[in-house]
Amino acid sequence: MGSSGRSTTTSSTAAMSGGSSLHYTNNNAGGGDGGGGISGGSMQQQASPCAACKLLRRRCVESCTFAPHFPADDPLKFASVHRVFGASNVSKMLQELPVDQRGDAVSSMVYEANARIRDPIYGCVGAIANLQRQVLHLQTQLAVSQAQTVYAQLQCEHFVSNMVTSSKDTSTRTTLSHEEDDTSSLRLPSDTFTYE
Repeated sequence: MGSSGRSTTTSSTAAMSGGSSLHYTNNNAGGGDGGGGISGGSMQQQASPCAACKLLRRRCVESCTFAPHFPADDPLKFASVHRVFGASNVSKMLQELPVDQRGDAVSSMVYEANARIRDPIYGCVGAIANLQRQVLHLQTQLAVSQAQTVYAQLQCEHFVSNMVTSSKDTSTRTTLSHEEDDTSSLRLPSDTFTYE
């Protein structure tokens, strides 16, 4: 009986290493301590599949394309990408890219997927159009502000010019009035001289 128990454990281990599902392994490995230990080790290895494999209900292997980019603690990230693009399309796109570019590609796909979910008609194009409208509005405001600045500078220059001109006129008038006063003081009254 002991040898049959060992052979059962061995066969279940072989079945596990052969790639059978986790559910199948748990059903067959309920025997002795060895089976429990092997099953526990298998459970620890499969305890945290990536969000993609968890959603797709498949075994997450070490060479999983999704694992580096879709961690288990952020399931919505892959859910939105899968909803818009489909898992097979995402997998193909990632496999066609170099490893160092996959992170940026995933970020772009996540952004586009979320934009498409928010706006099913325009997607990220709607967000881009909105930003372009904002840029146009800000450019118009900038042009108006620049025109107002130029106008204010011209007004200031005109005001300074008027002030200088008016001060020159005032000084000229003052000088002329002083000269007239001096001239009038030199004049003798007409009744001073008597003509015979």
